[in-house]
Amino acid sequence: MAPARAPGSPSGALCRQLLLTLAILTFACDACKTVTLHVPSKLDAEKFIGRVDLKECFKSATLIHSSDPDFQILGDGSVYTTHAILSSSEKSSFTILLSNTATQEEKKILVLLEHQTKVLKKRHSQEKVLRRAKRRWAPIPCSVPENSLGPFPLFLQQIQSDTAQNYTIYYSISGPGVDKEPRNLFYVERDTGNLFCTRPIDRETYPSFELVAFATTPDGYTPEYPLTLVIRIEDENDNYPIFTETSYIFKVFENSKVGTTVGQVCATDKDEPDTLHTRLRYSIIEQFPASPTLFSMHPTTGVITTSSSQLDRELIDKYQLKIKVQDMDGQYFGLQTTASCIINIEDVNDNLPTFTRSSYVASVEENRIDVEILRVAVQDKDLINTANWRANYTILEGNEDGHFKIVTDSQTNEGVLCVVKPLNYEEKQQVTLQIGVVNEAPYTGSSRSTMNTATVTVNVQNQDEGPECDPRVQTVRIKENVPVGTKNIGYKAYDPETRSSSGIRYMKSSDPEGWVTVDENSGVITILKRLDREARSGVYNISIIASDKDGRTCNGVLGIILEDVNDNGPVIPQQTVIICKTVMSSAEIVAVDPDEPIHGPPFDFSLEGVSDSEVLRMWRLTKVNDTAARLSYLNDLQFGKYTVPVRVTDRLGQSLVTQLEVILCDCVIPNDCNIRSGLRTGNGEVILGKWAILAILLGIALLFCVLFTLVCGATTGAAKKPKVFPDDLAQQNLIVSNTEAPGDDKVYSTNGFTTHAVGGSAQGICGTLGSRVKNGGQETIEMVKGGHQTMESCQETGHHHTLDSCRGGPIATDNSKYTYSEWYTYTQPRLGEESIRGHTLVKN
Repeated sequence: MAPARAPGSPSGALCRQLLLTLAILTFACDACKTVTLHVPSKLDAEKFIGRVDLKECFKSATLIHSSDPDFQILGDGSVYTTHAILSSSEKSSFTILLSNTATQEEKKILVLLEHQTKVLKKRHSQEKVLRRAKRRWAPIPCSVPENSLGPFPLFLQQIQSDTAQNYTIYYSISGPGVDKEPRNLFYVERDTGNLFCTRPIDRETYPSFELVAFATTPDGYTPEYPLTLVIRIEDENDNYPIFTETSYIFKVFENSKVGTTVGQVCATDKDEPDTLHTRLRYSIIEQFPASPTLFSMHPTTGVITTSSSQLDRELIDKYQLKIKVQDMDGQYFGLQTTASCIINIEDVNDNLPTFTRSSYVASVEENRIDVEILRVAVQDKDLINTANWRANYTILEGNEDGHFKIVTDSQTNEGVLCVVKPLNYEEKQQVTLQIGVVNEAPYTGSSRSTMNTATVTVNVQNQDEGPECDPRVQTVRIKENVPVGTKNIGYKAYDPETRSSSGIRYMKSSDPEGWVTVDENSGVITILKRLDREARSGVYNISIIASDKDGRTCNGVLGIILEDVNDNGPVIPQQTVIICKTVMSSAEIVAVDPDEPIHGPPFDFSLEGVSDSEVLRMWRLTKVNDTAARLSYLNDLQFGKYTVPVRVTDRLGQSLVTQLEVILCDCVIPNDCNIRSGLRTGNGEVILGKWAILAILLGIALLFCVLFTLVCGATTGAAKKPKVFPDDLAQQNLIVSNTEAPGDDKVYSTNGFTTHAVGGSAQGICGTLGSRVKNGGQETIEMVKGGHQTMESCQETGHHHTLDSCRGGPIATDNSKYTYSEWYTYTQPRLGEESIRGHTLVKN
């Protein structure tokens, strides 16, 4: 800050006097009103000292200049010091120069500065020392109207302390509007306590100010506590109410009831709440189209409702309202704002679709299908391409046979009538249809009828047709035993125009068995082969093609129903019968006849053979019912297979002999016959099941193990003791040799069967052996009787011999064989004894 200058110096006083004289002379021509500002003798730098109304002097000024550099002039006329000033003169002045650069016009304002000095009262020596008062200043209510026009500085009130009666008091303030934003809005005269406002205030920006006032003596003593001073800004109705939107868009359905809510508008006002300045009223100024009046608005809520039920989208689909909001509770002097409101009328289905014509005529050729024959159009005032406008068509009458259908073209909304089943001109030349139409959406109008109808006349046009195969499937009845060459009526087609079969030719397209021929001109069939009803399940179908002279054809089927004759005897399907001899004495047999029932049961069963035949001595038949008989065996037959011929005769004497294979088996149920039991054939041969064979093989393996143990034990003790075999071992029929010398396979013939020596590939066998015998595809094991050649006969003293020494000649055999039960009874006890002896030898 620059140092304070003393305006009271001779040179400064002279300059100021000259300036004042010059200013007075100059203002004589274009000077504005002189402004006087009261200032203290001492001014701080950047101190606000007052405001000058520049607009009153020169409204179009573009440049503002001060003649004294100690003072600065702002655009709003505020005057500030640029330096600290200490003036000894009671009066001083400077000039404010105003100019417009565009018009070159200039004006001047003379500003006079005056100040007053207050003489400090002298203290009496006997005066007591000042003490700070314990009381607070009394708050002084204060308010400022917003947007005040001045003049500024505007005196608000005087702040005064009671101690000013005795002492010199300096006043000061601080807070928002003074040394805080907005700065320099308020100031107080130091000596007088007068409070001033320097410029207009906007209440919506600063509703109030809270200042703090101070009272001090010149020496800095503060006899009073700081005083809080609230300055309230009084509201002025300077803000217009504003709609939240410049344009509102609502929608409502046509035909709505009175009082239906359309929408709500809203406005705001920045003025002080809960005052007349913000008490708003809404109203509709104008409606377009103007008549009739259809809407009303609630004055305080801004809700728009329908005031009439005459809304019709088909007449007017949109209304525009000009709406107004006004403060001051709607008084004429209140501020107001307008906005627009667009109300779209939504469609409902209150209009029926209507045919453009009440009757239509169409034509179609017979036998045509999937062809469009007519399009019908409708009129509908409802909104296009909505469910209220789209049409649904239906055929109400005349389509009982299903020849027609009608669908909607989604693009044009037309009804498309089509033929879906061929028409026959010879049957009907004209068809009358009644069609109806409705919308997709339900009808909501007031009309009693909800469907519009029209009549369609369809003329059927004749067409030169080919032959008709009607009915397509035709049948004839023929006995299956008719002789080859027999003729019968065949297939018949006809000309639909003449209803005659003349000129139609026939040919067969399918004859699976090749049983018939078809006459080309008449369609008559001729039998080529013997017919068999049972081969074709009673019906034989032939495909026929009928054609006219123009080559047009139709296809048909000739079904030959084959009438049955008694040409088949009854047969027994199950030709193998198993009788579990231990639990059963008979088995039931059932016969069937492929002929029809009239040529079938009741059946007669009999055994085929002469009276003294072996079959009659062994078997007996007993009738169970019309189709079954029971077969029983006589005497005590052996296990095995037997062939029993049975003749079955139907009711008309047709018979057939069936050769039954009867198996007598040692079993509990027939399914176990080939699993657990051996069978004896009718010739006395033994048949073993697979489990019996497995048991024998396991027994043989066990015997081999016993013999191997004995041989090994004998070899170990040969040096000390002559090798001795048990006496009965020489009598066994199956002996194992450990000799690895090669041997020759020997083949012997026994009762016409080929017998291979067991172990012929690497081991010989001494003594009489069993042989494998195949009889009828079933493998059996036989034990050959006789022969007592043992291993002892093949030994030399003190040595082990191989089978080579025993191959000198053929082994004598006996034609008789052991049965299975005899072999089993003979081997099992000895196998147990050998096992015990082998165990004893090994233990010793």
